Amino acid sequence: MSMKTTSSFQFSLGVLGYPLLFLLLIWIVFWAELRFGLHLKHYGVYPRKIEGLIGVVFSPFIHGSLTHLYHNSIPLFVLSMALFYFYRPIAWNLILWGILLSGFLTWCIGSSAYHIGASGLIYVLMSFLLFKGLLSKHFRLIALSLVVVFLYGGMIWYIFPVKEKMSWEGHLSGFVVGILFSLIFKSSIAKPIKYAWEQPDFDASDDPFLQQFDEDGNFIEPTKHEQDSKISIHYSFKEEE
Repeated sequence: MSMKTTSSFQFSLGVLGYPLLFLLLIWIVFWAELRFGLHLKHYGVYPRKIEGLIGVVFSPFIHGSLTHLYHNSIPLFVLSMALFYFYRPIAWNLILWGILLSGFLTWCIGSSAYHIGASGLIYVLMSFLLFKGLLSKHFRLIALSLVVVFLYGGMIWYIFPVKEKMSWEGHLSGFVVGILFSLIFKSSIAKPIKYAWEQPDFDASDDPFLQQFDEDGNFIEPTKHEQDSKISIHYSFKEEE
């Protein structure tokens, strides 16, 4: 018998639908920018300027090129889908606050240039899924953390200035915010499964199986008298006519 702790691990249309809609919105913005000749990069985060704060909200939807958008689309879809499946009760809060806090932190520490793209949110998701799974001690969430490490562990290098014209400050901001969220979001998170014998009020004397073992876990050999007393014979017969 176990406590009901994994009710949030259920597939629903939202697990696929919400990430797809979010991704579709980003692609529509990029298409509109090309189709109508818009210059949306000015709506990105420009650090330490009041007018640059508008990018805290809009920068995740703006990308500089098709390559930039393509490279962000797949991890954004995969990680957000994992978020909605394993952490559905807090998924929207984490996404909204992740966008705002990672954008604001980028505004505080970023270099003097426009910072655009969904990379900050991607790093929020990656960092949260990685560290929250390890902290939760739940076997499914730990497995998810290992999958995240396998698929996107190499992303950690890009929180450092290893490539020119790349907003490593946005990556670092998202990574730090993800770690912060893994420590803050505790309610509505699946807890490790506890079986009946792990409960503090469990009475082993009521369990016939555990009665076969002593306090150290050693098997108790039954005495000959106990063996004989447990032997019973059941038979039936039919008289001949």
